[in-house]
Amino acid sequence: MVIHSPDQKSIQEAKEHQDRLTKPTGALGELEDIACWLAGIQRRKNPQSRPAELILFATDHPISLYGVSAYPREVTGAMVHNILVGGAASSVLCKSMNLPLHLWDVGVDSDYPVPSLCEDTQYHRMDSAGSVGNLFEEDGMDKTCLQQCMEAGKQAIDRLNPDTKIVLFGEMGIGNTTPAAAVAGAILKVEAAEIVGAGTGVHGNARQNKISLVQKALDRCASLTDPTDILRCLGGREIAAMVAAFERSAQKGLAVWVDGFIVSSAALVACRRNPAIRPYLRFAHCSAEAGHQRILKALEANPLINCGLRLGEGTGALTAFPILEHAITLHNNMATFEAAAVPDRED
Repeated sequence: MVIHSPDQKSIQEAKEHQDRLTKPTGALGELEDIACWLAGIQRRKNPQSRPAELILFATDHPISLYGVSAYPREVTGAMVHNILVGGAASSVLCKSMNLPLHLWDVGVDSDYPVPSLCEDTQYHRMDSAGSVGNLFEEDGMDKTCLQQCMEAGKQAIDRLNPDTKIVLFGEMGIGNTTPAAAVAGAILKVEAAEIVGAGTGVHGNARQNKISLVQKALDRCASLTDPTDILRCLGGREIAAMVAAFERSAQKGLAVWVDGFIVSSAALVACRRNPAIRPYLRFAHCSAEAGHQRILKALEANPLINCGLRLGEGTGALTAFPILEHAITLHNNMATFEAAAVPDRED
């Protein structure tokens, strides 16, 4: 499938419409840009913010056995269950905004009960294939595993409501800031100390251990330049699934509302694999992870909010989503100077 560029005519028409609304030119700032961005993707002057849906990819990581997280790896499965029963931050926010939630298990090791789900929550579990490794001694995924995870990412988009206009992304997996840092460090060619953050809250000697392991992983794969090779050798299964999901979203003309550090590391890989994806991505927030700021700069991204968030689960994207909706509501419903009989600005 071909990725078409956003429609420049629709963008221009949306900008001209913004300039006719009853406000000083540019007074709504980023809200105007969001409306025009969606107009280009949806190829219409008056874009829509609904239907929108959240996809979460969950997996465990072998690196979590080496002290890179403040929480035990069993938390991944427990949190998957918590999301499904509606007790997690992402679940609460989705419910409050009437957003469907799709959870894809692409490699959770521990068992967890799957409850009866409400209509707006869907659950999918990928059959495990191939092998995974600890990054600093072994590749993160073999080719079989990488291919399967990317297929899951494509399926996640193909199974959405066919009328969906915007896809929000999130993740769940103890230890996943480590592969995200390794992937971003390898692509951006920076040392581990410059991109490794606290993650779930590791400090002091624990953070130094995390930096050391990521640096070993970067050194092991220092010769790699191809983004797909970097993804396979240093990435996690959820990152691989999101890379393919971003690509499929762009192919289908869907706007992507990007969450924090882990999701953005997948965005970095996707855009290096195919730069045509970049115009379809909008970055909801800047997380407290230093590595996230480096990724945003590399992608020339202007995140909408900065609240010091570092939870994951798509919570940054969900928190910023009402602002996106405000942008579209204002764009589509404000009166023009002519319609309201309000004098326009003087030349």
